[in-house]
Amino acid sequence: MASNIVKFREYMKLIGQLKQVERTGWVRNGVKDPESVAEHMYRMAMMSFALPSDSGLDKDKCIKIALVHDMAESVVGDLTPWCGVSKEEKSRREEEATSRITSLIPGEGGKEMYNLWLEYEHQKSPEAKFVKDMDKLEMLFQAYEYEEMHKKPGHLQEFFDHTRETFKFTTEFAENWCKELVSQRSQSLEDSKDKSTTESDSVVPEAKKRKKEELEAENV
Repeated sequence: MASNIVKFREYMKLIGQLKQVERTGWVRNGVKDPESVAEHMYRMAMMSFALPSDSGLDKDKCIKIALVHDMAESVVGDLTPWCGVSKEEKSRREEEATSRITSLIPGEGGKEMYNLWLEYEHQKSPEAKFVKDMDKLEMLFQAYEYEEMHKKPGHLQEFFDHTRETFKFTTEFAENWCKELVSQRSQSLEDSKDKSTTESDSVVPEAKKRKKEELEAENV
C-alpha cells in the first residue's frame, strides 16, 4: 500500500504541474497572465462535453482524450514549432513522459490513459480527430478573448493565420464553429477600426480649437 501511495503522490505532483506550465504561444506574444496547459485541457474537455447528441461520436471518449492529450507537457513543457525541436523528437519526449506518468497508475486505469494518448498522438479514431479540432478551436477562442480582454484588436492574428494555412478541420461542426468565430472576430475588428477613425476625427477639430484659443490669448 505504501508503494501505491508513493506512486499516486508522484502522479498527483506531475498532473498538478500542468497548472503551472504556461502555454508557450501566449508567453512568446507577451500575453499578461497567460493560461496554463491545465486550463487549456479543461476547456477542451468542456467543449467535448458540449458535443451535439447526433454527432455520431463517443462523447465520454472525447472528454477523456481531451484530459490526457497534453499531460506529457508537465514533464517536457509546451513544445511548439518555434521551440526548435523536431516533430520526431517532440513525439519521442512526449511518449516517454506519458509512459512515465501512466505507469504510476496501476491496472487498467494507467493503460487506458496511455492508449487514449496514443490514439490522439496518431489520430487513430474519429474521436481523436475531433479532439484535435478542439485543440485548435480552443486556441482561437482564447486568442480572440485575449485581444478583447487587453483591448488589442488583431494583436494575435498570427494564430488565426497559422491555423488557416496549416490545419484543416475534420469535423463539420468544428469547422462551422470556427467560421462563426472568425466572422464574429472580423466584425469586431471592423467595429474597432470605425471607432478609432471616429475618435481620431473628433480629436483633430478639438486640437485646432485649442490652438486657435491659444493664439487669440497671445494677441490679447
